[in-house]
Amino acid sequence: MRVMVIVKASAESEASVMPGEELLTAMGAYNEALMQAGIMLGGEGLKPSSAAKRMIIAGDERRVVDGPFAETKELIAGFWMWEVKSMDEAVEWARRMPSPQSGHTEVDIRPIFSAEDFGEAFTPELQAQEERMREELAKRGS
Repeated sequence: MRVMVIVKASAESEASVMPGEELLTAMGAYNEALMQAGIMLGGEGLKPSSAAKRMIIAGDERRVVDGPFAETKELIAGFWMWEVKSMDEAVEWARRMPSPQSGHTEVDIRPIFSAEDFGEAFTPELQAQEERMREELAKRGS
């Protein structure tokens, strides 16, 4: 199963407080362990919402809102994409994570939908299209 591991933003991350060498070293070792275990598919840290745009979609209408965004608890500071056997395995890997921010940090682990989750609406044609896109993305990544 694939999961997205979401590191929630904090006042620190929203203020662009950059990690020091000690945290960068610890995160590098953690990411290497994830890679060696075949867990990590990708991951990145995100700039604060002051550098972001938010798209508000209501039917056919689109509205752009410039950051920063007020509700820090609703923002993310970074993410990983993992391939794990179960949520329990994801939780065990998350327990090993160095604290990405000083003080309080929240991390969400969210399962990613698979083809089976969509039932009959995900037709063979749509599945083939999805597979073609995944193959193209894999080519771009190598």
